[in-house]
Amino acid sequence: MRRFTISQKGFCKGILVLLSVTFILCSIPNAYGSGFAIYTQGASSLGQGAATIAHTDDPSAIFWNPALINKLQGTQIQLGTTLIFPSRKFKSDSSGNTFKTEPDVFYPSTLFITHKFNDKISAGLGIFNPFGLATKWPDDWEGKYLATNSEMRTFNINPAVSYQITPNIAFAAGVDFLLLDATLEKKINQSPFGLPDAGQKFKGDGNGIGYNLGILIEPHRDISIGVSYRSEINVDIGGDNSFNLPDPSLSATFPNTHGNADLTLPQQVHVGIYYKGFDPLTFEFAMRWEGWSSYDQLKINFDMPVARSKTSVTPKDWKDTYSVSFGAKYQLNDSIAFLAGYLYGGNPIPDKTFEPSIPDANTHLFCIGTTIKQKKFKVDLAYSYQKLQDRNTVNVATSPAGRYASYLHMVGVSLTYRF
Repeated sequence: MRRFTISQKGFCKGILVLLSVTFILCSIPNAYGSGFAIYTQGASSLGQGAATIAHTDDPSAIFWNPALINKLQGTQIQLGTTLIFPSRKFKSDSSGNTFKTEPDVFYPSTLFITHKFNDKISAGLGIFNPFGLATKWPDDWEGKYLATNSEMRTFNINPAVSYQITPNIAFAAGVDFLLLDATLEKKINQSPFGLPDAGQKFKGDGNGIGYNLGILIEPHRDISIGVSYRSEINVDIGGDNSFNLPDPSLSATFPNTHGNADLTLPQQVHVGIYYKGFDPLTFEFAMRWEGWSSYDQLKINFDMPVARSKTSVTPKDWKDTYSVSFGAKYQLNDSIAFLAGYLYGGNPIPDKTFEPSIPDANTHLFCIGTTIKQKKFKVDLAYSYQKLQDRNTVNVATSPAGRYASYLHMVGVSLTYRF
């Protein structure tokens, strides 16, 4: 397995710092995505339940379907963020106690820029986080030996070019330069030795390269069909595994050591059909497929043996998932439009490997929003409520016995300016 060199690590961290100076991105819970995928790229799309694969009016199309950027005039720049307020709790079957994740507010942010060179060619650049995770349980909860803190951040730098093949067909392609950093923490039981719990922490980073494609077909003046694809991205993660030990004599069994892991982020397909024959009311039906079966295990290789083993393998056996959504837009006048949407999404985690670090479940998303245009400015506002179906633990080896319940409130805002 390839290991990061010092220069590679420094390069990745340098880019992370640069992006942080430009604008703030943070790790977030899996907001209306399956697994740890994230779909908070643009408030207008959020207000329409992510049904924006076959139509757009802002540069966030770089993420949803880059073939749409031919529809955008001039040079446009969009900045946006989504405030996410998650709530997760676990009720134990054995004790009846209820444990909640620590309260927090997350605000993943985006930057999109597009430019139309002529009637045939447009180009754009997007910076966003397509995957992320943040789940922090109390240090004394019943699943502390499985997970206490799980964080992952990704930064995707995505240039794309779109070409208008015919008046009714556009095709686009882009490259995904992805940076990732992750932190995993849990407790280790030392009570058989008459000692308090030890703490384990793995912190690492890595990068990977993928690509994305998009096509837009307009078979009728009132109908458009969009399809977009994002490839798998394999990330080599290098990091350090450290321990907080209650007794220094345990350091021979639990030494601080370097480790490496491979993570394959899934391929994604979006399909949308847009209809505008009832203008000023327009709507779109969309579907998303995510290839989570690529995540079959989490394997970490250590330079030094930890608990007499140089390898830690956690089976995942995730499955591919689908989601369907519907979005509508009502253009009240030239300046104001109202948005609404609904999404139902499946989850990729089977019962046998369900775990507290990613307590995912089938989800319902209800969305409303508005768009306000004033000269060269456009402001999008959206609110969404995401309810994950309650989920019971089946395999107590991967989670304590009990019931998980989760929901999220999301407030999105995007500002677009056209030069």
